[in-house]
Amino acid sequence: MADGHWNDRRDDGQAATVAVLDVGKTNVKLNAVTASGAILETLSIPNPVLSDRPWRHHDLHTLGGWVFDTLAGLARRHPVSTFVSSGHGSGGVLVGPDPDAGDGTALPMIDYEQALPEDIRRQYAPLSGSFFDRGSAMMHGATHHARQMFWMQQAQPEGFSQARWFLGVPQYWAWRLSGVAVSEATVLGAQSHLWNVAERHWSPIVHSQGWRDLLPPFARAWEAIGTIRPVLAGRYGLPPGIKVLAGIHDSSANFYRYQAAGFNEATVVSTGTWIVALSGKTPLARLDEHRGMTCNSDVDGNPVGGALTMGGREFSHVAGDGDHLNADAAVVSRMIAQGTMALPSFGDDDGLFPGSAGKGYIAGPQPADAAERKALAVLYTALLTVECLDALGSSGRVILDGSFLRDPLYAGLVAALRPKGDTVSNLDTYGVASGTALLASHGTRPARAAIALEKPPVFDHPSADLASYARRWRVLAAQATQSNRLYERSSQ
Repeated sequence: MADGHWNDRRDDGQAATVAVLDVGKTNVKLNAVTASGAILETLSIPNPVLSDRPWRHHDLHTLGGWVFDTLAGLARRHPVSTFVSSGHGSGGVLVGPDPDAGDGTALPMIDYEQALPEDIRRQYAPLSGSFFDRGSAMMHGATHHARQMFWMQQAQPEGFSQARWFLGVPQYWAWRLSGVAVSEATVLGAQSHLWNVAERHWSPIVHSQGWRDLLPPFARAWEAIGTIRPVLAGRYGLPPGIKVLAGIHDSSANFYRYQAAGFNEATVVSTGTWIVALSGKTPLARLDEHRGMTCNSDVDGNPVGGALTMGGREFSHVAGDGDHLNADAAVVSRMIAQGTMALPSFGDDDGLFPGSAGKGYIAGPQPADAAERKALAVLYTALLTVECLDALGSSGRVILDGSFLRDPLYAGLVAALRPKGDTVSNLDTYGVASGTALLASHGTRPARAAIALEKPPVFDHPSADLASYARRWRVLAAQATQSNRLYERSSQ
């Protein structure tokens, strides 16, 4: 940026490139991306987790070496001018004052999928505030930032007392590179239980537990908070002067990409480990914490209605060893005709169906082989997606993207399940990286970001049969939820 105007060239005249670190729960990717969001190169590594005490935790020391070495290599092949990170919303890091002290942490970064100690779970619940204070229902494991902080504080008070900041994953990497600590709205708005997005203030637990001084000042996701620290540049051979942006929540980055393209009225569905549907048009009064609904934040801090379920995990449970196959339309049609249904929920998260976690089952004739399991898994995740959209009241344009689109039948089934809506898809599987890179030109782009949207292939099974199947599926899913609630009441 020069004199407030768009500039996609570095000072040396070369086309500027954005280095985007995308930290997922399972894998970490480092991307070289053009200022307009086109992917030039991607390198990846599994996100390492250690089982050592005091809890299962991410190996940030190993990951840090990979990030800095790989960033240096990327900068030798591309004219990198900016670094920015995205990350999953359930990752938080308690750090000390020095980013060069090992991996910088005061206590190890909790792997959010592990179960909480029962006493921590019980003590935490009454402290967490209202739905809007939390932004979500209580989710599984150690999902929420505030719950992680509470666990750390109770289990390791000495280590906790030596901490300087608590940072979301994107802001942790921004701090490691720049030495500057910030908070950011989309990360805190991703069910952290620390920030009330609707009312724009800290949640009560922040004050009751004395955490306010651990949460640094806010910066916008697109703001340059500093440059790469000279000591880090010298150690790894990184170019000096690379700008470091504050960073963003991964699904919010994907949502931002469509905002940058002018699709402000659309509901965006990101698919991967989670199915995440986001809409800036859903009234806050419609949000129901008991149905997997959330109050997220966009890059400007405005509330965004969300509905999410751990669709990737559900898919894996149903698909089994059929995961590598493409779903066949004739096999999907057979599943529909014979009434074979996957009913929620197979994983540890209730999603849209309260009390369903771990109680998923397959009704009707069982899948006979891998092809039938894969067909059923695709059909099931399409139904879950439409359930998210219905929860948000999304009757207009819906944009699908993410890893589920690798199977063409997924988008076709979603479109067939909502015949009165406009369903389109984006086959680019790098939406998070593209959206994150677009932060570097926020407010200075001369035109809307370009995105290629496609109509899904038509699913040719008679729509009345699919509609009847979907109605039956909803009835059975609702019955299972009611049964779970009755059982829980009788057990109390």
